[in-house]
Amino acid sequence: MENAQLAYAIDTLYFLIMGALVMLMACGFSMLEAGLVRAKNTAEILAKNVALYAIACVMYMLMGYYIMYSSPEGGWIPNLFGGTLGPENTTAAVVNGGDDAPYYSARSDFFFQVVFVATSMSIVSGAVAERMKLWSFLIFAIVMTGFIYPVQGYWKWGAGGLDSVGFIDFAGSGVVHMAGAVAALTGVLLLGPRKGKYGENGEINAMPGANIPLSTLGMFLLWFGWFGFNGGSELKISNVDEANAVAQIFVNTNAAAAGGIISAFIVSRLLFRTTDITMGLNGALAGLVSITAEPLTPSIELSTLIGGIGGALVVFSIITLDKLKIDDPVGAISVHGVTGIWGLLAVCLSNPDASLRAQLIGILVIFGWVFIASFATWAAIKAFMGIRVSEEEEFGGLDIADCGLEAYPEFTKE
Repeated sequence: MENAQLAYAIDTLYFLIMGALVMLMACGFSMLEAGLVRAKNTAEILAKNVALYAIACVMYMLMGYYIMYSSPEGGWIPNLFGGTLGPENTTAAVVNGGDDAPYYSARSDFFFQVVFVATSMSIVSGAVAERMKLWSFLIFAIVMTGFIYPVQGYWKWGAGGLDSVGFIDFAGSGVVHMAGAVAALTGVLLLGPRKGKYGENGEINAMPGANIPLSTLGMFLLWFGWFGFNGGSELKISNVDEANAVAQIFVNTNAAAAGGIISAFIVSRLLFRTTDITMGLNGALAGLVSITAEPLTPSIELSTLIGGIGGALVVFSIITLDKLKIDDPVGAISVHGVTGIWGLLAVCLSNPDASLRAQLIGILVIFGWVFIASFATWAAIKAFMGIRVSEEEEFGGLDIADCGLEAYPEFTKE
């Protein structure tokens, strides 16, 4: 009994610490996006990130968690009124529950999951930056975190339909990252590009961010938080096998990020004859997203290669989206969407239980659900209150239009 209670306490503490690391990713997204937008839109993008985190916490508490874990019997239709986060009797759970007893507090699981849904929503904010109405974005955040995300989360992590077909997504390349990227893509398609981004003759005009040092800090904060993202998804650490697994996950996660940076720098040098720091930053994140679907079974060398392929893919994806006039100021759709898909496919390189068929089903189901549900939500918001600011507000900057202040008042904005 004492050993069981000690393991319960250790695993609960570990789960909470890993959740706190993932919460730090909210700071990382904020700094990354604040540095990659123009100075006149900095305060507004920070307001989006602060508000979306709070909304995610409340909506996941009110309904998201219950949807995601509503039907232990599985299936495709979650019980919208099911699920529970009631009081726990820790001793009874440990002593009387046998092998199937909870081995960590339900509250720690809730905390870990709520920072995941906030991460998915953070992906959207950067893609729609510099021209979306703040309150339209926040209304979408309510629907995304309370309903759209939890439904597809239930299909995999709530023992739903995708789990039953053998779809593997260890820490969320699809459930978290691709889902957020698809929601961002639908918003961008309805929103349109920033004024002046694309010329009449097909030229692409650069709109560089205002603070590259801040973006670099944001990338490193995300990298740091990712150890909690992937490591925490092992769920426990209180025995030798689990402790070794967590160590392997940390090492593989770090290796994939390093591979992503190196390949993104090499590709950008070959294509542009410059070492584009923004491509390097996105390369690191692409490597991290790529390894997230399966950070345990690959070797360190394979993890570096998986991350490296992700880093190369993100450069080509950003270029392609620009040619298609899909304006994504921070590269979120490429980083989290394209490499999220790659990460799900890369599971088959190392996990003997993986099936290419199951992985493709998971990709198509998550993509289809999030695209349809998000597009419908954005379209409804657009019809009722609009989603794009006026040309005058866009030109003057959203800091003044939405927040009534400037993030850098001592500088002359563009």
